[in-house]
Amino acid sequence: MALDKQNEGKILPMDENKENTTEDGIGLEILQIIKDSQQQHGLRHGDYQRYRYLLLVLMEAERAWSYAMQLKQEANTEPRKRFHLLSRLRKAAKHGERLEKLCESPRVDAKTKLEAQAYTSYLSGMVRFELQEWKAAMEAFNKCKTIYEKLASAFTEELAVLYHQRVEEISPNIRYCAYNIGDQNAMNELMQMRLSAGGGGGMMAEKLEALITQTRAKQAATMSEVEWRGRTVPVKIDKARIFLLGLGDNEAAIAQAANEETKERLYETLLAECRDTIQAVREELKTEAKQRERSDEASGKVSNLQFLHSYLTYIKLWTVVKRNESMAHMLQAKLKEPQTDENKRGPRPQDLIRLYDIILQSLAELSSLQGLEEDHTFQKEVALKMLVYKAYRCFFIAQSYVLVKKWSEALVLYERVLKYAKEVQSKAKSLNNSLKDLPDVQELITEVNAEKYSLQAAAILGGYLTCKGSHFPLCERLETFHLDPTLVGKQPNLVQFPPDFQPIPCKPLFFDLALNHVAFPPLDDKVEQKGKGGLTGYIKGIFGFGS
Repeated sequence: MALDKQNEGKILPMDENKENTTEDGIGLEILQIIKDSQQQHGLRHGDYQRYRYLLLVLMEAERAWSYAMQLKQEANTEPRKRFHLLSRLRKAAKHGERLEKLCESPRVDAKTKLEAQAYTSYLSGMVRFELQEWKAAMEAFNKCKTIYEKLASAFTEELAVLYHQRVEEISPNIRYCAYNIGDQNAMNELMQMRLSAGGGGGMMAEKLEALITQTRAKQAATMSEVEWRGRTVPVKIDKARIFLLGLGDNEAAIAQAANEETKERLYETLLAECRDTIQAVREELKTEAKQRERSDEASGKVSNLQFLHSYLTYIKLWTVVKRNESMAHMLQAKLKEPQTDENKRGPRPQDLIRLYDIILQSLAELSSLQGLEEDHTFQKEVALKMLVYKAYRCFFIAQSYVLVKKWSEALVLYERVLKYAKEVQSKAKSLNNSLKDLPDVQELITEVNAEKYSLQAAAILGGYLTCKGSHFPLCERLETFHLDPTLVGKQPNLVQFPPDFQPIPCKPLFFDLALNHVAFPPLDDKVEQKGKGGLTGYIKGIFGFGS
């Protein structure tokens, strides 16, 4: 049902699915109509232009709003369209006010009236938000949020999901307004919202990223330098300022991630931002190098810009280390779980070896950063970290040998793991807090000692069973007990098939061996002599010389 904008007393039928006539009055599912219409007419793919169609007063407001959102997208490259954007938003707000006024009719139920008020407050808040009137915008958004929260608590769970979704959509705007008013905790709340969004895509995540970037850009104006490894470096590149300001928030978000998938997405986001920042610094380094060439300036000491580049590269490489370590922890946990589906490939020690190879490669690059060649403490810390990850890499190489029953090789590698781990413990005493962000080598030592005893037992048992025919089919070792888990699998070794060949008597073959030793009589007199041919023989025959 929809109210005629020219006559409050007349009700025009529109959509039977959306009309809600009760004893209390006439109802209009405003938010449901909006959401369904947006999903059906282009907003699923961010196409606001398709959404400009007419559905009386409500749809007139939505038409103006969608056109404004389209202009907002285009205003990123064409700033002049911002004036048209504000005009369309104001028009949408006026249509919302008309809708709210029409819903004041006594024939309209209370739920529809509340939804109309919330919708109007939302559009009014959008106008104030674009005008940067933060206090008025926050008041309008808060009113909208309050109404939707009350509606969510009063109706069915299906409708409550819709109301809560709208509350989540406007909450970042409220936090951003609060930050601009002076609430310093608002930035942390925006980060928490991004974290709860899972780091994924979608319009909500894009809005959060845009608001966070705008907030950091304002904070970056006050940042002028950064200190690392005892050296203070000025930061003049805006992109570097924004990245360094958000570094702590990003690391905190990763630490608080609810699951591994979210953590991986956040790691990828952080690495992408870091690569873009490093690229921006490289461009400045090229300009600096050209200036030095023109001025014939000696390039002895590492410049501030080069040291900043080394710092950002350190952040990137250490983030790669932590990401791969996180993935390794996840694979280790899966490796210890019993595999239920034989057709599905599970994790193997080789997968972990590859991860630790990447970690060691990143650490090797760390030790060669410009400006840190003479920093002996830094070099020792990197060397210590490399020992830790070498120990873990060696441990999983040993595990891969255990799987193929190469006991001797595995035992030698376990001994090397213990050597690495004890070397780490001895060197860590001189480097305070060097192991706080690294895996615990004491746990590794305990695990290796346990594995060694199990391995020795398996080697002895494996040698005995090999001698007794442990690899023979079950039918040939019924008198020997051996706990063989393959017997309950899909390919139990019960009998040998196809069977081995066995010798059997064959049909005798006779050979005439005396033939080579028999002397046959001459047969020359039995063989007809052939005459000599040619012209001479012919003449002799005529004159009788040949007779």
